[in-house]
Amino acid sequence: MEKIKEQFSSLQIAKRCALTEDPTYLLDLDISRGEGSHLVAVSCSNKSIGVYNRETLDLLREYSSHPGLLSGVRFAHAREGVLFSACSDGAVKCWDTRLATAEPVQVFCGYPSNIFISFDISCNDLIICAGTEKVKEDAFIAFWDARGCTSSASSSEGPLGVYSESHNDDVTKICFHPTKPNLVVSGSTDGLVNVFDINKDNEDDALISTCNSDSSVSFIGWAGKDCRQVYCMTHDEGFCWWDLTQLESDEPITLLHIPDARDVVGADNAKLDYLIGGFYHEKLGKLFVVGGTSTGSLCFMDCCADGLNFVGALQGGHSATVRSFYWNVEDNSLLTGGEDAQLLLWKPGAVEKVFGKKTSMKAASSVRQRVRVHQNYFKSKKK
Repeated sequence: MEKIKEQFSSLQIAKRCALTEDPTYLLDLDISRGEGSHLVAVSCSNKSIGVYNRETLDLLREYSSHPGLLSGVRFAHAREGVLFSACSDGAVKCWDTRLATAEPVQVFCGYPSNIFISFDISCNDLIICAGTEKVKEDAFIAFWDARGCTSSASSSEGPLGVYSESHNDDVTKICFHPTKPNLVVSGSTDGLVNVFDINKDNEDDALISTCNSDSSVSFIGWAGKDCRQVYCMTHDEGFCWWDLTQLESDEPITLLHIPDARDVVGADNAKLDYLIGGFYHEKLGKLFVVGGTSTGSLCFMDCCADGLNFVGALQGGHSATVRSFYWNVEDNSLLTGGEDAQLLLWKPGAVEKVFGKKTSMKAASSVRQRVRVHQNYFKSKKK
């Protein structure tokens, strides 16, 4: 634990992206993978995607042909420069960042009523999965064959199929297993976190486990040895952690259930206003949770059976709520994006050589991310 505390405490701002005058939230980010990969993609509240050099944060590409709100960006795992995005217009788009064109090379279309608010791609780049907002009585998880994504010509593909019975409200998060392409977990405003084996012939057989967070799910991920655990965060700052290895035993699968993480971490004299997400550090065998404050500070917590323990904080970077992060365990660097329209690169012992901290650019509710949350899941938030 001391080692990870040292890593966090040594992080300093190495680079900031070029700032714009538009009050744009940076909602989600992902980095390209593989030897020599150097890209980071950011989805923005102004319906654009920015692709940056990961070391210099220079803007390399910008894609803006999104009529609806974006629900995330993901790079392919093995195909250099191939990027995916999902949009509320009912499509998942594939971009080839190596090309000069600003048009998608492939469009994966849903059904006419679909409004996609979450998605992911399997670790072998074969299957795309996206979750929809509830329309009338329907909330879907749709699947496509991603092998048609090619830079030779732009074309459209319809879904291979959908799951329609496992959630009864907005499917807010989708996350494939990092090494097993047949496993995917979904989270919803109905409070359920479902684990599926998509190799099965039908939805009933595919559903391996249903876990109840008792709230509206805002983030999900895999953790533990061989990633046999799942965890989630909720829109009212709750945290849940389950062990799937206990499914075949009489032991409870719930490892931790915290209704409001702000109460727990606040007891450690660490300010916390919200949760952002988590990541499993394979080398350390530890699950970490990341949160923040409304003024832009970041809070890192270690997750164990006893609860969430404060590890460290980063201050002086963002001036408003942080929406997304990516922790790179290879070089212990950190990328963060927030409501102050800034993309920051943090590195151990770095010295920033650019402009100082920018004042908040937080805008009115017109640029808020589109997520409907059922109010009956909420307690009154503590001030």
